[in-house]
Amino acid sequence: MNARQERREQTRTALLSAAERLWAERGIHGASLDDIAAAAGLTKGAVYSNFAGKTDLLLALLERFTSDRLGTDVCDELRSADQARDDAERTGRNTSRDGSDDRARRLALLLVEFWLYGMRDYAAGWRIADWYAERRAHLASELRDVDGIAPSERAALAMALDFGLAFQHLLDPDRVPADLYSTGIDLMLGRAAS
Repeated sequence: MNARQERREQTRTALLSAAERLWAERGIHGASLDDIAAAAGLTKGAVYSNFAGKTDLLLALLERFTSDRLGTDVCDELRSADQARDDAERTGRNTSRDGSDDRARRLALLLVEFWLYGMRDYAAGWRIADWYAERRAHLASELRDVDGIAPSERAALAMALDFGLAFQHLLDPDRVPADLYSTGIDLMLGRAAS
């Protein structure tokens, strides 16, 4: 990679990180491209030289989640955060946030923001729906038909369970523990003991 390509990649990474942070904090409609550019220490021109607009930036962020294995298994992130907190409490270490539960919360907030943005913007909605379809297809490729329920349907139900429990847990962790996901996903994916 030459120096110009490397600078371009650094710029894209800075913009994606700023968009992730600001959109989780303020919502997609609450943070403009100017805000994102400023948070990345860049100009709005840098945004437009890397992305066609807000929707293109949003889709690039979704792709980053895919490549980082984020955007699915939200409850895995929450269980990891809960486990780290439990381990810290057992050993008497400081139980302040280490960032893992903040990451899960930010991911959940962004997924809700993406969904809302797609519901409000017809063109973006189709592209976001395609992203979800790719996630479902990937999960379905690892499943088989069980009790007449096709792998594609089981994948859709598993993702709904993952996101739905994550959102409930983030609002009410005492009454909706993150480990409830394991039970539900085992039932949904046919891995529960007979």
